[in-house]
Amino acid sequence: MLKKRLAIITTHPIQYNAPLFELLTQRGVIEVKVFYTWGKAVLSNKFDPGFGKVINWDIDLLKGYAYTFLQNISNNPGSSHYNGINNPTIVNEIEDWQADAVLVYGWNFKSHLKCMRYFKGKLPVYFRGDSTMLNKKKTVKSLFRRIFLKWVYSYVDNAFYVGQSNFDYFKKHGLKKNELIFAPHAIDNARFASNEILK
Repeated sequence: MLKKRLAIITTHPIQYNAPLFELLTQRGVIEVKVFYTWGKAVLSNKFDPGFGKVINWDIDLLKGYAYTFLQNISNNPGSSHYNGINNPTIVNEIEDWQADAVLVYGWNFKSHLKCMRYFKGKLPVYFRGDSTMLNKKKTVKSLFRRIFLKWVYSYVDNAFYVGQSNFDYFKKHGLKKNELIFAPHAIDNARFASNEILK
């Protein structure tokens, strides 16, 4: 019996996602392939807007799972803005791989939203994001944003939430309780339990 295939769509290798992708592969219940949308340029020393500096990780973020780097034709590649991720071949490559479902990390990139809209109704569309409504003020702009986000999440079949505030956010934007799956953030316990990390 052939394993079900899950295409994971995310911008670049991230230190707390790579061990999860490796573990899913090791368990062998499903076949996983990660489609990195930033492109191969992400492998060079790059400025990480989240950390505010150039980051070099001391662990192999590409070990133990299948992946591909998609061509990104953006004039200004990056994960800090919508047009920074523009992959003209993404749908074809996922279809050529014969995915049975897609998991999208973040909707706010051109190619990610494109995939959600294209695959909705064709394949199960799973979504991962950790947004909340904490510290959000009620304004006219926020009302329009809420309407827009309800439209965005109408292209999601199931979302993985990390905690109560994230759960409330998804519910507020149109997802039903039975469409939400608890999946908290995790760490590599073996790595952090090792004395090597303290050296």
